[in-house]
Amino acid sequence: RLWSFKATYQVTEFIFLGFSGVLCLRLTLFVIFLTVYLLSLMGNTLIIFIIWYTTATVPKVLATCLSQVVTISVSGCLTQYYFFFSMGATECILLAVMAYDRYLAICRPLRYSLLMSFQVCLQFSAGSWIGGFIAPLPPTILISHLNFCGPQKINHFFCDSDPIFKLSCSDTFLVETLGYTCTSVVILSSFLLTMSSYGFIVVTIIKLSSQKAQKKTFSTCASHLTVVTIYYVTIIFSYVRPQAKHSFTTGKVISVFYCMVTPLVNPLIYTLRNKDVKKAFRKILSRKRFILTRNLHRF
Repeated sequence: RLWSFKATYQVTEFIFLGFSGVLCLRLTLFVIFLTVYLLSLMGNTLIIFIIWYTTATVPKVLATCLSQVVTISVSGCLTQYYFFFSMGATECILLAVMAYDRYLAICRPLRYSLLMSFQVCLQFSAGSWIGGFIAPLPPTILISHLNFCGPQKINHFFCDSDPIFKLSCSDTFLVETLGYTCTSVVILSSFLLTMSSYGFIVVTIIKLSSQKAQKKTFSTCASHLTVVTIYYVTIIFSYVRPQAKHSFTTGKVISVFYCMVTPLVNPLIYTLRNKDVKKAFRKILSRKRFILTRNLHRF
């Protein structure tokens, strides 16, 4: 009598498949992604959490472009998963807070300083960080109890939820349901709050009698709305659904937008359009120029 046995073993590390293709294509992607990453780091120097957000994924992306075998330990994969989703949740909440800030500035200008005081800003900031780091904690804990017994190849360039679930040999129904619920609540609630704020802003802009005033008012939030649109369209398509309906190849392409493109243009909405930040930046440049000139005169 013949017996068949299925060999099982405990997986200790995963292999990223990344972007498959010829070496020339992968090198081209490496140059593009590295350029975007460096620009994001330079542009987001004052926005520490966005640097963390991109650094959680992009270094592995660059590695997969240079090598066809890029590994990550199971614990490292869970760490990347947690920080990626916690920073993503923080980003969602902050986008909603910024939209509310613009709503108060445009629709309630006389009460803005009272409703958005320094203390309120601190509370919003702390709430964004705390909420962002708590949201992905329950699914991360459940994922840490899953068994992985092969295969070990992740068809992605970072530890996203669906590729991890696909590799597990445990029942993932509970963790998938919890993860879907957490991401949907964070994404949809922040998206609805953001769109509600912009709805009131649009109504206020329409009521302005002067076209010049309308254009000036809209320009204060146009860049923020652009980033919001790119960010939410991609993450809603990727995560707000009970089950993956697209291929992993499509998912990787979409992930590039919210992992790289959005952080690249974030300085436009967080710093470069802020008068106080630009004033401080000019002051730093003037101070640097003065020090450099003084040192040159010494020689």
